[in-house]
Order: sequence, then structure tokens, then C-alpha cells
Amino acid sequence: MFSLIIRRFFQAIPALWIIASATFVLLRLAPGGPFDAEKTVSPEVKLQIEAHYGLDQALHTQYLQYLKNLAQGKLGPSYQYAGWDVDEIIAQAFPVSLELGTWALLIALSIGIPLGVLAALRHNQASETALMTVAAIGICLPSFVLGPILVLSFALTLNCFNPLGWSFPSDRVLPSMTLGLMYAAYIARLARGGMLEVLQNDWIRTARAKGLSSTMVVWRHAMRSAMQPVISFLGPAAAGLISGSFVVETIFFIPGLGPFFVNGALNRDYTLVMGTVLFYAVIIISFNLIVDLIQMWLQPRTRHE
Repeated sequence: MFSLIIRRFFQAIPALWIIASATFVLLRLAPGGPFDAEKTVSPEVKLQIEAHYGLDQALHTQYLQYLKNLAQGKLGPSYQYAGWDVDEIIAQAFPVSLELGTWALLIALSIGIPLGVLAALRHNQASETALMTVAAIGICLPSFVLGPILVLSFALTLNCFNPLGWSFPSDRVLPSMTLGLMYAAYIARLARGGMLEVLQNDWIRTARAKGLSSTMVVWRHAMRSAMQPVISFLGPAAAGLISGSFVVETIFFIPGLGPFFVNGALNRDYTLVMGTVLFYAVIIISFNLIVDLIQMWLQPRTRHE
């Protein structure tokens, strides 16, 4: 495991450099600048503002300075949020996005795994078709469609929850459901496929021949191996839940990192967009590493692979 961590660390360095460089180039190729939307100022004042942030320098000089700041752990100041550094914005807003993603992941697992296992145990029955139809509907409904539906149903019609905000514990329910239900559908399909494959093994038949109950066979013997596809999916799923919360945070007006990123992209806030993209790249790499370590712990034979 230690060798895997070291290897992934050295693999992450060129990957992060490519992501940082590509983001830098794409933002500079986009039309407009970070101060074009400001109220009308004289050209002299605009030049002074750009000089203050180093935007008057040659493009390669800005790129090298950006890499130098990254090597020192500095993401730079935000152009749109005066007096704020990008790392300060991330430190303030990311915990909200992380909490939302965590609740959504718990909802996805608590719904998807039982749904998939139950469908596998009822293979070739009408109930399996019904359960997988529900999962297919969850996949087909994107968050920007499901969110307004939940708001209309549970907030505006039934008055069970607030339609917007992040002030009370109940405000976590609708955003978490919006974000987690789609991933619950994917997890249900993976859990069903993994369970069907494991239940066909000879050692499962042997366990049943010994007189063990179906519950014991499934939860004690089959579950650990059947959940391997789900565990493999958890890395990209967790990263997708956190980064995919941008849309949900905008719909429900949640003070997470999503609105900052969207406003930064619209206003050409170079440092905020580049810092956010690079930060989420580190998060995704870390989640994938954690999932690989969990798989190695559950299946020791994969350590040699």
C-alpha cells in the first residue's frame, strides 16, 4: 500500500501540471478579461489595475509566475472578490460543498445498495423489472430537472421543506436527494450485477447446501465480493457528487463553492477558476487513491496486481 501511495503521488504531479496548464491556456483564449465587466473606467486606470495583478506582463511570464505560486502553495488573489485570496474562498465555501456531497453519497448508498441486492435476489421476476425501472428513471433525470420537481412537490405544494437556503438541518434534505438519487440508480445497477455474478459461484451453492439461510448467505458470504463494482465506482462517484454539486448549489442557493466557480467563470476570474479546477483535481485523485486502498484491504490478492 505504501508503494501505491508513493507511485500515485509521482503520477499526480504531471497530471496536475497538465490540468493547470490547460486551464491557464483555455482561460486566456476565452474572449474578454476579468475587468471588462467593471463600470467604465479610463484606460489609464484599467492599466494600473492590470499591472497590480501582473496581467500587463507577457503571457509566458504570467504562466511561469503562476506555476511558481502553485509550487509555493499559493493560488493567488481573486479578481472579482477584492481582498480575498482564492485559498480563503475555497476554505470558506468547500466545507458546505463537502457536507452536501457527503449527505448525497450516504443517500445514494442507502438507497442504491438495498435496491440492487433486492433486484438480484428476485432475478427474472416482475419485481426485478420494476426495481430496475425505478433505477433507470433515476439515471434519466438530471439534477437540474429533478431539483425543481422536488421543490415544487415537497416545498411549494406540501410545505415540508424550505425551497432555498442552507440554514436549518431540514434544508439539507432536498439538495441531497437531488444530488444523490441519480447516483443511487447507478449504484443499484452495479450492486445488482455484482450480486448476480457472485450468487452463481460454487462456494455460494456450497454455503446453501450446508443449510445456511438466504440472509446469512447474502450478507455474510456474498456481500463482500458483490460490492467490488460499487467500491470501484465510489471514487468517481464521490468526486462527481462534490464537483457536480455546482448545479444543485445554484438551484437551491447554497453557499458552497459552486456559485463562486460559476461567477468566476462568467466574470473571467482567472485565479478563482484555475484554483478551483486544480483543487477539485486533487480531490478526485485523492478519492480514487482511497478507493484503491479500500479494494486492496478487502481483496488482498489485488495488492500484487
